[in-house]
Amino acid sequence: MMDVLLQLSLAILSLAVAGCLYRLLRGPSIADRIAALDTIGVLLLSMIAIIAMLLRTKVYFDIILVLGILTFIGTTAFARFIERGAVLEHGDD
Repeated sequence: MMDVLLQLSLAILSLAVAGCLYRLLRGPSIADRIAALDTIGVLLLSMIAIIAMLLRTKVYFDIILVLGILTFIGTTAFARFIERGAVLEHGDD
């Protein structure tokens, strides 16, 4: 019974990723696209966790941690780029 629920949740998350891909490609503003990209990252983390539960292994937990960190850093860099026009600022050194 648990495997069926996990597979159903994978299908629902796949539909959510498809919706976010649509918003990523057709978003009216750059902020919408960044939010969609961040949401896709979180959905992928969830899907990997569900796959790890289905396979009854802990191997994928390292991938989840690395992907979570990269998703956060990417979203932060994009937000900074929108706000300031540059990710890294060069000051008067």
